[in-house]
Amino acid sequence: MSVPPQTSSPEDFRFYHPIEIRYGDIDAQGHVNNACYFTYMEQTRVRYIGSLGLWDRRAFDSIGIILAETSCTFLTPIELTDSIRVGVRTTHLGTKSLTTEYHFEGEAGKRLMATGRAVLVAYDYHQQQSIPIPPDWREALSRFEGLQPYPPEGKSLPRAR
Repeated sequence: MSVPPQTSSPEDFRFYHPIEIRYGDIDAQGHVNNACYFTYMEQTRVRYIGSLGLWDRRAFDSIGIILAETSCTFLTPIELTDSIRVGVRTTHLGTKSLTTEYHFEGEAGKRLMATGRAVLVAYDYHQQQSIPIPPDWREALSRFEGLQPYPPEGKSLPRAR
């Protein structure tokens, strides 16, 4: 799987999560360490999934997704005194995977500081295998993001084993 370039604009994002920059996030160069951006994406993704009623943030095995691929494009350094928020949106629902995009914004959305993408796979942690995206996830994500329903009218999804 390769992650194609991001094409979203800030107006496309309907969910944002504020991020508190911690002193421990700062590296020797005086800005947020690159690894922290992936943690910020994860924090935002967890809040997003929870806000849609897809995970109660209690039983980890019940979340039903696993990270397959992620990337980040760093546009401008984030510093300790910056106030940022991260937007997340689902841009694609496949049979077993979904793609999310992220916008790191500073100054109340006036400055784009980084972008990111992630491919997540529906996963059964007990069986240790990928599964089709559950219908409730598909419905909630499609409705919230205004995505085209999948599968197309008249076709069915493969059944989980």
